[in-house]
Amino acid sequence: MTLQTETTVQDRTDTTYPADRSAAIRQGASYAALLERVRYEGAYPTRERAEDAVRSVLSALGRQLVGDERVDLAGRLPVEAALTLTAQIPATTPLTGWEFVKDLAQQTGGSLATTRWDVGAVLTPIARLAGPDLTDRMIHQLPPGYALLFGKAELLTTPGGGRDARARSGR
Repeated sequence: MTLQTETTVQDRTDTTYPADRSAAIRQGASYAALLERVRYEGAYPTRERAEDAVRSVLSALGRQLVGDERVDLAGRLPVEAALTLTAQIPATTPLTGWEFVKDLAQQTGGSLATTRWDVGAVLTPIARLAGPDLTDRMIHQLPPGYALLFGKAELLTTPGGGRDARARSGR
C-alpha cells in the first residue's frame, strides 16, 4: 500500500511540481503514512499508540510554535495533523526543549523517558515533512533544546563567534 501511495504522489509531482519534487511529495503525505512512520520510529505495537503520540506531541508543539513557522508547518502536514497543531493557542511563555518534555509528561501522565521517546518518534518524521529549511527556522524560533527533539544536533555559538558542533540537551 505504501508503494502504491508513493507512486500516485510521484506521478502527480512529475506533472504538477517538477521544480521541487521533495516539497510536492511532503505536501502529498497522508495521515496514515505519517502514523506508520511514527509507529516505525517509535517501535509502537499499534497504530493507535502512534496516533496517541502524534496527537499529544503536535498539541504540545502547537502551544510553542507561532508565526510563519506555525503556518508553514501546518501547510506541510496532513490535514488531520495540521488541525491538531493549529487547534492549540500558543503559550505566553515558551518552554525550553527539556521543559517541553517535562510539561508533556505531566499532561499525559507518562514518564520522562517515555515522553522523550514519544517526542523524538513524532518530531523526527515531522522534520522530514517540514524539510530542512523550515525545520531550521522552527528550531531557531524555539528556545534552546529543540534541535535534539527534531533529530538534529544543536550548534552552540562559542565565545569567539564560531559554531560548536557539540549537541546540547536543553537541560
